[in-house]
Amino acid sequence: MADTLTLFSSIGLSEQKAKETLKNEALSSVLKDAITQVQRVNGASGVDKAMGTLLYSMASRLKDTKRLVFLSDSIAQRKICTELQLAAALDFLKSHPQDPINQKEFEEACGVGVVTTPEQIEDAVESVIKKHKEQLLKERYRFNMGLLMGEARSALKWADGKVIKNEVDMQVQKSKVTDNEVKSKKDEVAVNGEANAVEGKSLMEQLRGEALKFHRTGENYTTEGYVVTPNTMSLLKKHLEFTGGQIRTRFPPEPNGILHIGHAKAINFNFGYAKANDGICFLRYDDTNPEKEEEKYFTAIKDMVEWLGYTPYEVTHASDNFQQLYDLAVDLIRRGHAYVCHQKGEELKGHNAPPSPWKDRPIEESLVLFERMKKGLFAEGEATLRMKMVMEDGKMDPVAYRIKYTPHHRTGDKWCIYPTYDYTHCLCDSIENITHSLCTKEFQARRSSYYWLCNALDLYCPVQWEYGRLNLTYTVVSKRKIIKLVETGVVRDWDDPRLFTLTALRRRGFPPEAINNFCARVGVTVSQTTTEPHLLESCVREVLNETAPRVMAVLEPLKITIVNLPENSRSDVRVPDFPANEAKGSHMVPFTRTIFIEQSDFREVMEKGYKRLTPEQPVGLRHAGYVISVQKVIKDAQGKVVGLEVNCCSSETAEKPKAFIHWVSEPLVCEVRLYDRLFLHKHPEDPSEVPSGFLSDINSNSLQVISSALVDTSVKGAKVLDKFQFERVGYFSLDPDSTADKLIFNRTVTLKEDPGKI
Repeated sequence: MADTLTLFSSIGLSEQKAKETLKNEALSSVLKDAITQVQRVNGASGVDKAMGTLLYSMASRLKDTKRLVFLSDSIAQRKICTELQLAAALDFLKSHPQDPINQKEFEEACGVGVVTTPEQIEDAVESVIKKHKEQLLKERYRFNMGLLMGEARSALKWADGKVIKNEVDMQVQKSKVTDNEVKSKKDEVAVNGEANAVEGKSLMEQLRGEALKFHRTGENYTTEGYVVTPNTMSLLKKHLEFTGGQIRTRFPPEPNGILHIGHAKAINFNFGYAKANDGICFLRYDDTNPEKEEEKYFTAIKDMVEWLGYTPYEVTHASDNFQQLYDLAVDLIRRGHAYVCHQKGEELKGHNAPPSPWKDRPIEESLVLFERMKKGLFAEGEATLRMKMVMEDGKMDPVAYRIKYTPHHRTGDKWCIYPTYDYTHCLCDSIENITHSLCTKEFQARRSSYYWLCNALDLYCPVQWEYGRLNLTYTVVSKRKIIKLVETGVVRDWDDPRLFTLTALRRRGFPPEAINNFCARVGVTVSQTTTEPHLLESCVREVLNETAPRVMAVLEPLKITIVNLPENSRSDVRVPDFPANEAKGSHMVPFTRTIFIEQSDFREVMEKGYKRLTPEQPVGLRHAGYVISVQKVIKDAQGKVVGLEVNCCSSETAEKPKAFIHWVSEPLVCEVRLYDRLFLHKHPEDPSEVPSGFLSDINSNSLQVISSALVDTSVKGAKVLDKFQFERVGYFSLDPDSTADKLIFNRTVTLKEDPGKI
């Protein structure tokens, strides 16, 4: 049993999921055989998480186990790579029960080898939107988006549905800018003289405005502060021949932590600027510090980039260039621009470090010593390679290479010397022919070293352009501080919904479109910006208002017995998913003699301005068509109200009540987690505001867990991260901790409306 549990966990199943699977003997047997077959083909470690997901899905759905080996082999050989292909494969095998299987027909039916390019997706979506553009502009947010998705999927049978949806969303957002809106925006830009003056512009439009400030490809020399050397023009000519005038950007995170809301701005700017100009953007991992890098961070970073709706042109690593970077370092020494130094790390700290006594050592000597560093003949900290230049902040001779005897996650122990950021960043930009190196303001002090190093080696030199970081109040985003919050038990992990990491925001239920819209509204400026969380929450509400179906849920239930209905009375009530647009669908909920309402929707003593249920005041039930009035108040031994007996009558015959409230009947019991700000002060890291440090500023009421809330049965079968509006309560998202037996909802954001006014 333990071995099978380990086997199931090895393909990516959570411990809980693996244990649940073991309880199903038939499923366990098929899944175990499938994994074993793939391991025969690929080796014991040849089942990654994506393959494991497919194997689990196959084992759950395969009816004819005699085809298990054939289908497992197809997955092992990566002929079947997606759920779409797996579904097609199962359909094919079901309709071809006789052996032998025609391999060619099978592969054609399953789309084996079919690659759908981003350009094909873009063209197909553009064609579909063009077909419906008139209706789309007329109906705007009332337009049935499913129509566009359906036609796009028909044209792109084997494309990733998420990628199609992201492309549809982006192009629809662009299409909804009517001629009048464009005209008014142009007028406003003309008046204010700034592209950023228009609030609410789409990200693409905003970036096109920013693009006016940037150089054209190959005209780097037109940028203020760009250093021109005798070789600049010939290098730019070669660069232009290689790029063909294409914009090329990159998003270069260090894989030593989880991305946060500030990174969302960087992702939007780099990918968005390239997209707005028909260019390309690389996702490049700056993996030059093996001590701090973990595989989970590589995976999480790419996951978040794609979640925000962007597809990298290519995923690269600084380590891809380790040999070339080393060769360039040797060249730098030969040119007299670098030397091996033996000053200790503590001597080099700060801006007033003493000059190196080894700065003028002979070139040949530095070459020999650098080779010895590479061969592992020095201890860590015993030698570094330094560049002969002064940075903008006055720091002398920054380090280019240091010794680290930590195996690298990709290159193993091939290298024991690793390049620094100051050395690596600009050279990787040059190697990838980046046209616009976009980075945050703190890297401005490194711009001179960026230009110096490229020019010192006679390499193509990109343009570095700095913009202000995005900061939010009431939070911390430092990796070190988040780790401290996790270690001290303040938060559970990097994806705790009270944090502002992207994984945390996703878990809390923030849609990626809302984060992108937020980045667009904040804009891209040179100055630092600090923004209140309520602006982000406003963007979230705007998206969820259009996309989150309405359901009814009661967080603090009060039992109501409708005494003038028969004991076994039961009817179905239709509830629109989107009351403002009932054409978008509806769901049915039961209505019986026993219902539950919020405790706060009843008051035993009437108060001025209170519009809901009291012994003297009836109230309407949303969607049900009934008005209820109190007949009897039921209390426990302590005098607490525990139930009500009421009469109901049709809302058509009753006097119109002052308010309508939500309710549930025959509900599901669920857990609800209500989140509030993690910190009490706006700037928890500011000693003048929080003298005792950020850990002393924790809001003890930042999480409230309601373990026995009630929700209507329409949410049964919801998937993790599905989002709903609990009517009159707020927006909620299904948490990954949910099980088949108990759903857990995170409150994403509250409603703007005060429930007391309804």
